[in-house]
Amino acid sequence: MTAAPPPSLSAAARAIVANVDPAGKVAKATEAAGLWRARRLSLVRPTLDPAVPDRPGRPPRPLLLAPRDMPKRSGSASGRVAYLHAIAHIELNAIDLAWDIVGRFADAGMPRSFYDDWVRVGEEEAGHFRLLAARLADLGAAYGDLPAHDGFWQAAAETGHSLAARLAIVPLVLEARGLDVTPSLIAKALADGDAPTADILKTIYEDEKGHVAVGAKWFRFLCDRERTAPEPRFHALVRRHFRSPLKPPFNDRARSEAGLTPGFYRPLETIRT
Repeated sequence: MTAAPPPSLSAAARAIVANVDPAGKVAKATEAAGLWRARRLSLVRPTLDPAVPDRPGRPPRPLLLAPRDMPKRSGSASGRVAYLHAIAHIELNAIDLAWDIVGRFADAGMPRSFYDDWVRVGEEEAGHFRLLAARLADLGAAYGDLPAHDGFWQAAAETGHSLAARLAIVPLVLEARGLDVTPSLIAKALADGDAPTADILKTIYEDEKGHVAVGAKWFRFLCDRERTAPEPRFHALVRRHFRSPLKPPFNDRARSEAGLTPGFYRPLETIRT
């Protein structure tokens, strides 16, 4: 007997974020995206859909540690597993962050195309995790084998009250950082003769450009609706809600291709905690 489809996109998003099993989270994200595209889901049932949880569901492993307690990675084969595990953990959080935007802001009065964009982002993040989990398996490892960073969900907790703040911090700070660092990871994988990992990282990098572009597009939309200038609004939100410096070097070309021009982030290089 097949399970009944979720009654709304909001309910589907809540179920994805709450799911404790990574494989189940990926499967639910893929299912929900297909149902939404097929127009088999309403957006939200305002009086019936439960709220998105404050923290996402997580399996018993990996052990989640504070950033300062994370072990250092080496350059050996075990180091390769460690950095793939770390990226897989980032992508698992990215699934939840994308679907949290869908569910938490389902009643924000945004156009359907906003949800189309974030459903696609959430589906692509699920695909990234699937690829990384398969690569870990190729190397005799699995997600959960190593400790993981427990700081990623802070961005969601800090910005759950404001769609503008969420867009500023998640796609335009956190995902944009991926555009800066992923090319060097691709180059290292190729230098190590690890073409399969390099191919996965290339897929993630190209998709991340689109995710940053989605964030920039809808951040500008909100600024237009609120009659505020995008760059000063971005600066104010980052200063209020982000606790770390924006560190160069920046991938100016990829950021600009995604609609995130230097006037957004260059003035913030000096932010300190």
